[in-house]
Amino acid sequence: MRIGKVIGRVNHSVVYPTLTGGRFLILEVQDRFALAGKKRKGGETIIAFDNMGASTDDVVAFTESREACQPFYPEKIVPLDAYVTAILDHVQIEIEL
Repeated sequence: MRIGKVIGRVNHSVVYPTLTGGRFLILEVQDRFALAGKKRKGGETIIAFDNMGASTDDVVAFTESREACQPFYPEKIVPLDAYVTAILDHVQIEIEL
């Protein structure tokens, strides 16, 4: 599980039948520096499926790979590689240099 910040949404006209009711969000992956309030060292962004209702500037936890499909298994088969698992209220990290 990793942490990301929502920076946008993806709009699409065709919806995969088992993903109705959710949306795809653009997440800026947060490293330990960004979570500690410093400048982010990496520049990774990903697209993740969300059915929890996260909005822009929310900090979320997300899973990737096979684990992203587990909330839907075995009732539905879904083509996902990243899934928002939680909306985080507070993250605290202290970096000692």
